[in-house]
Parts: sequence; structure tokens; C-alpha cells
Amino acid sequence: MTGVRWLNPDERQAWLALYAVTTILPGTLDAHLFRQAKITLFDYHVLAMLSETEEFTLAMSDLAARSNASLSRLSHVVKKLEQRGWVVRCPSASDGRVTTARITEEGLNNVQLLARAHVEHVRQTVFDALTEDDVHDLERIGKKILARLDESHWILDQPSPGARS
Repeated sequence: MTGVRWLNPDERQAWLALYAVTTILPGTLDAHLFRQAKITLFDYHVLAMLSETEEFTLAMSDLAARSNASLSRLSHVVKKLEQRGWVVRCPSASDGRVTTARITEEGLNNVQLLARAHVEHVRQTVFDALTEDDVHDLERIGKKILARLDESHWILDQPSPGARS
């Protein structure tokens, strides 16, 4: 095969490490949340995205973008969260053609309680092993890769709170 740009040994090691993290980490976080509240990491992420908005509401399309999901997958999860009383769907006040999702008071209370254990688990699993420079590098590298995958991803527009000049 000509023209193949094979990975050099350093790139191969970096790729294998990234691959392992991207396959093992979600399952670890998922299992922890399931033990805590019988929800998945994706369920939690949807709740967290809603809890971080001013009015605890997002258009389903915006929520899909923020949770990296198709509208179909998101709709299924929001339905499950509605059945628990943690989310409600309703037409947008500004455009009746748009469906919004809003976290309920019960959902907000639950995600706030879960956040403590979840963030501690994320800290122990990921950040306790990193230096401050590693954290900045992780963000920088993650955003570079993400820009190649989805140049319009909403996180790319977010400022880095601890950005170094």
C-alpha cells in the first residue's frame, strides 16, 4: 500500500492510550452513576446541560447538540426522564414549532445531589492523576481533535477559564 502515513511509535502509543481512555472511561462513569441513581452517564449529562441554563430549559435541538446525541436518542432519554418526573417537554414560548425540555425541581434536586458524587468520581478517576499543565493540555488537545470531528461543536466556543497566554 503506497501513500499510507503509518503511525510512528510515539503516535501509536498515544493513539492506544487515547483509545483505551475513550473506551474504558465512559463505562466506569456510567457504572458509578447507575449504582448511585439507576441512571446512565448520558442521562446525567442531559440533566446537567439543562441545569446549567438560565431557565433550566433548552430546545431539544440545542440539547441534542450539547449532549452529542441524535434527536431520536435524546427523545428516548428525555421520555425516560419525564417518566421519573425529572424533565418535562413543552412547546417553546417563542416558537410553538420548537419543543423544549425543562428540568423539573425534582430533577434539579436529584442532579445537584448526584453531582457531588459524580464530580468526586471524575476527580479521582481523571484529574487527580494530572498536573495543572496536564489539565490545560488535555483541554487544548481535546479541542483540537474535536474541531476536526465537528468544527461547529458548541464547546469550541466556550472560553477556557484558566487559559494560559
